Amino acid sequence: MFAYFWIFSETAVRILCVTPGFIIPPNFWVWTAFTHCYLETRVWLLLVDIITVGLCGKLLEPLWGAMEMLTFFALVNTSVAFLSVMFYIVIFTITSDPRYLFSVQIYGLAGYCAAVSVAVKQIMPDHVLLSLPCGKIRNRNVPLIVLLTSIILWPIGVIKGTYPIMFTAGLLSSWVYLRFYQHHSNGTAGDIADGFTLASFFPTVMQPPLIVISNAVFGFLVYLKLCKKPVRKFNLAASSSVILNIPGTEPHDAERRRQIALRALSERLNKVEQVSWPSTVDETKTADKNKSVGITMPPAFSEHQSSYLISTSSTSQSPQDIKIEDKPVDHQPSQTSSAASSSSEL
Repeated sequence: MFAYFWIFSETAVRILCVTPGFIIPPNFWVWTAFTHCYLETRVWLLLVDIITVGLCGKLLEPLWGAMEMLTFFALVNTSVAFLSVMFYIVIFTITSDPRYLFSVQIYGLAGYCAAVSVAVKQIMPDHVLLSLPCGKIRNRNVPLIVLLTSIILWPIGVIKGTYPIMFTAGLLSSWVYLRFYQHHSNGTAGDIADGFTLASFFPTVMQPPLIVISNAVFGFLVYLKLCKKPVRKFNLAASSSVILNIPGTEPHDAERRRQIALRALSERLNKVEQVSWPSTVDETKTADKNKSVGITMPPAFSEHQSSYLISTSSTSQSPQDIKIEDKPVDHQPSQTSSAASSSSEL
């Protein structure tokens, strides 16, 4: 809030903000590259800056640490100042209009807002922010949506023309830092995951030509030794297995994805209703009581044997509860008895 009160002093505004014609020789006001982010002239933009800084402290500081977050803040804002100055110098070179050097004032946290949106996209790219009839807005869509919105609001006077320039500079500088140069606790640098390419900021239809262009630019930067190719490490120490360390699957990347999966799982569990399941033990007992087994003994092999029908159930019963029905079976007289009767008749 203190930064807002600087606007009541024209001298303070002139000294703190970046003016392209004053930051270059012979004036060389280099300190403005570090102080312009503490100045804001509109209340609603000041509220946006406060929300952005609070979001950064809640999401990024637990993962990065306070020192890394301050480094990110200083690096992005300084890069935004110099990249914006370079843009207006190019415009001045084309148009020869001195207003682009001495009338333009660069200040605010527009670039840092873009940087935070890029960092959030890296951490939680698939988190749904808003569901609309035409589709879902996720974290990976935020940078491009805000950039297009700022371009639309500039001609109607809601924001100044420096805001889209600063936002674009913050988006590029933060992505380059997070993609190639940010150091991690395991000794690696950058994030070479496929979901964090520059083309991933754009719709799927536009990605194939952008991938070709970005690969060509990256190859040129590697040729100038400004960037390094991702190195794949193979650990052959174990004889029975091979461990592959491929960029994009580093431990810090796996930890980030694990946190995303846990958050998505907890959200789904909160939406699931409690379902009362029937007692399977009671059902089993009821089914067992209704079962009956009929066993029929085969016909007797001698004339004095009978067949028995034993009716029992699978429930626990005492031996007295088992009923045995005796059904005598008529047997044919044996050949010996037939012969004896015939001889007696004779």
